[in-house]
Amino acid sequence: MLTLGYSLPAISQHPTQLLNGNGQKTELNNGWFFKKATELSAGKTLGKWGEAGQKLKDWEPATVPGTILTSLLNNKKIPDPFYAMNNNRIPDIFNTGRDFYTYWFVKDFQLSDISDLKKGDQYFLHLRGVNYGFDAYLNGHRLNPKTLKGMFIRRSFNITKFLSNKGLNRLAIIVYPPDPVGNPNGGQGGDGTIAKNVAHQYVAGWDWIQPVRDRNTGIWDKIWITKQGAVQLMDPHIVTQVPGKRMPDDPHQAPAVIVSALTLHNSSNKQVTGTASFSIDGRTIKKYVSLNPGEIKEVHFDPDTIIHPRLWWPNGMGILNPGEQGGQAKASRTGDDHPTYNINNPNYQASLYLAGFRFTLQDEVISDSLSLQVGIRQLTHRWNDRTRSMEVLVNGQPLFIRGGNWIVSDAMLRLSKERYDAEVRFHRDMGLNLIRVWGGALTERPEFYQACDKYGLLVMQDFWGSGDCNGRWQDPKKKDDIWTRRDYPDDHTLFLASAADQIRMLRNHSSLAIWCGGNEITLAPDLQNGLQDSLLPLLDTTRWYIDFSNSDSMSFNTLGGNGDGPYGIQSLKTFWAHRTYPFNSEIGSVGIGDSTSLARFLPKSSLPVRLPEPDAKNGYDHTTLIDSVWQYHKYIGYDHYINKYGKPGSVSKFAQIAQLINYNQYRALMEGFTAHQWDWYTGFIIWKTQNPWTAMRGQMYDYYLDPNSCLYGLKKGAEKIHLMFNPADSGVYIVNNTYKTVRNLVMDIKVSHFDGDTKLITRTITQAIAQHPKLLLKLSGALSRPAAAKGLLLSLRLLDLHKNIVSNNIYWTSDADGNYSGLQDMAKATVAIKANWTINKAGQKQITVRFTNPARAVPAFFNRISLVNKVSGKRILPSFYSDNYITLLPGDSSTIYIDPPNTSLQSTLVHPNQGKAVFTPTKWQDMQLAIEGWNLPEKKVPIE
Repeated sequence: MLTLGYSLPAISQHPTQLLNGNGQKTELNNGWFFKKATELSAGKTLGKWGEAGQKLKDWEPATVPGTILTSLLNNKKIPDPFYAMNNNRIPDIFNTGRDFYTYWFVKDFQLSDISDLKKGDQYFLHLRGVNYGFDAYLNGHRLNPKTLKGMFIRRSFNITKFLSNKGLNRLAIIVYPPDPVGNPNGGQGGDGTIAKNVAHQYVAGWDWIQPVRDRNTGIWDKIWITKQGAVQLMDPHIVTQVPGKRMPDDPHQAPAVIVSALTLHNSSNKQVTGTASFSIDGRTIKKYVSLNPGEIKEVHFDPDTIIHPRLWWPNGMGILNPGEQGGQAKASRTGDDHPTYNINNPNYQASLYLAGFRFTLQDEVISDSLSLQVGIRQLTHRWNDRTRSMEVLVNGQPLFIRGGNWIVSDAMLRLSKERYDAEVRFHRDMGLNLIRVWGGALTERPEFYQACDKYGLLVMQDFWGSGDCNGRWQDPKKKDDIWTRRDYPDDHTLFLASAADQIRMLRNHSSLAIWCGGNEITLAPDLQNGLQDSLLPLLDTTRWYIDFSNSDSMSFNTLGGNGDGPYGIQSLKTFWAHRTYPFNSEIGSVGIGDSTSLARFLPKSSLPVRLPEPDAKNGYDHTTLIDSVWQYHKYIGYDHYINKYGKPGSVSKFAQIAQLINYNQYRALMEGFTAHQWDWYTGFIIWKTQNPWTAMRGQMYDYYLDPNSCLYGLKKGAEKIHLMFNPADSGVYIVNNTYKTVRNLVMDIKVSHFDGDTKLITRTITQAIAQHPKLLLKLSGALSRPAAAKGLLLSLRLLDLHKNIVSNNIYWTSDADGNYSGLQDMAKATVAIKANWTINKAGQKQITVRFTNPARAVPAFFNRISLVNKVSGKRILPSFYSDNYITLLPGDSSTIYIDPPNTSLQSTLVHPNQGKAVFTPTKWQDMQLAIEGWNLPEKKVPIE
């Protein structure tokens, strides 16, 4: 049975979760001013200026939601901390003291912005996130009797009696930084004391970010006012039950059950009666309710049954429409495109239902209402005895987890729905099906979860703890010993209250799959027990709870125990031949962007830097890279792998070679784990897939949302039906990641020299291919011929009986010394490229690009396509490519699709960079393509 409750007094005060109220919601997201408290005569006490209508002398415009640094940056009081070493020019709170970043924020608003006061109406002020403590005043009246603390807890105030019927209202909030702020001494989380707060930990510095100087102090999340009737809706809860084992592409699913509940609060001083209702799929369930003055009451609705539900499936499991464009790049050896079902098309959006709650008074007046989107699915998990790890099941079907670790969208918490949508879409395009939200950062925002609901990404959400700060191991950089740190944070009641509130905020999202106690450590015993034994059984019984991210309960390898890693660059054979943890929560590699990406945050003096010489035995010493800016931005070395492609003479060439390595590393990671799914592994989670700062490691796209080759290597390896080459045994394998057996495919292999000479191997696959990878043939003989002395290009293609490409995969091999000498001597390529504006199935503008390599030409290797502004030449970001870094053998053609961002999306993503915008919104008429390859000179292509 679905249960709700408020048995823990410390968590009984919580705000209404309003997604859509009954029309009276005003976000307070502009018109703010701020001033340092020490610059005011009253200091931390409200002065005369706190009253409505009083002049604000010498106050600066403030960005709310936002942090102190965000407002200072937008007022050009500090340099961009994401550029070069500017962050060192910003005072750190550890050195200045907390008063330096203690600020007042003031906002005036007209009551007419909401509506006139009416008898019985109730007005509420909602704050979804303040870091760290605050006091709030309205028209000089204090709203909270004592200072409220905690980064992860929503606050709500009934402000009805303090509002003015006429003229301005003034809201004044003083925000206090965390205490302690932590010493950013170079350790993970600095000296660790930042974890004494119930807040994020990365702000004191990590191995992928420099310290955030104000520790993100501010009104960092949304703040708004609502007008409601006497009865408010609180904490909706919807649980979907999908019994049995379902098929993703079955349009006639067996019935699903919807169980719903709601909490009502009568904030008036009179008894109120009315009707609570829940609606979904055109049906409404009602319940008559009577509430005493001030009463809070839980309402449980009768279960509802949907006869043939549209089930919610994660990315890679859901049904795809025949003929849908925008997925994997089409390719044809004959030049003909056959409109047919493209099984590898990843452009899947999950099925969601609109659900609504309402409370109607006896006079038929709606007191309050809200709506939310719900996916119908059921999540379970079970132990796999073969792999010795947990496996996740969705609607009864086992799902091999392909995940990515997520830090936060922006290190300074400049969050937006548009940026969340773009980043989560990138993760869908990578072929991933899960995002883990790392425990040193946030409980992610509802807008992030809405994007995950939409694109079919499951979420593993950590609570706020890390092995680094919370005492998993001894660390000389930490102020306290491990026993003291294991009891962090200082206020356990606040931690549990915050956890309960965040569970209520997020539990209705279909994407939320796993709660995790902490990153690489079990939280303090009372916190662990409070989460596992009290809060989750009370508030959310449907998710898998893991006590910490690499827990033995999640995975247990043959050596005993669990762990994570490795994190650095590896031999491609290792991903296939070396067995790691059965459900590895953190495994990763390198990932810098190309030279265009690097130039966005590296000064010109760091771009022509002389690269370090590799040691013949040990490779690069990447701990002493000679350029200090690269070091400051946490560069992780590519070691001797760079010189295998020829010694780079510039950073531009270095970054181009890095893209080859990136692609190979992440394709091999995806393929190696996939090759052993359900045998060695039940899942893996890449560390990490994005950076919220301009760090030079572990990212599939840069901070400015420009994808690099890592994304497309992963995307290639995640094809639903996939043909792949194992460098460890020279075998060609096929894997079926769908839930149906496939047969009658044609395998088409080209073994090509770099001069274009090719040997063709064709084989029809008549046997049924189930989910487990299957060896088709060994290519060791073809790869070891004398003619392959400089290496080869290996093209693997899988076609259906209509000659449509099902899988398309191109590898490059090294010579006997492990060098890619064949690539170093390639002749220049010539490729015909034509681009057209088209309209996709959703009625949106899309660019179709067709590439053709002449039959007697040389291979056109590793071509990067970019959508750019005709005038400035800058890339238009974020743009979404169905494929990129494309290789065309002689006689081949390929078609890809590009979804450009709309102007409003680009405007949302503008951030300062040395006083100039990185993004300039571009009209579609001003767009063109730029193509540059390994052996293809850069060329511009108009879009017809």
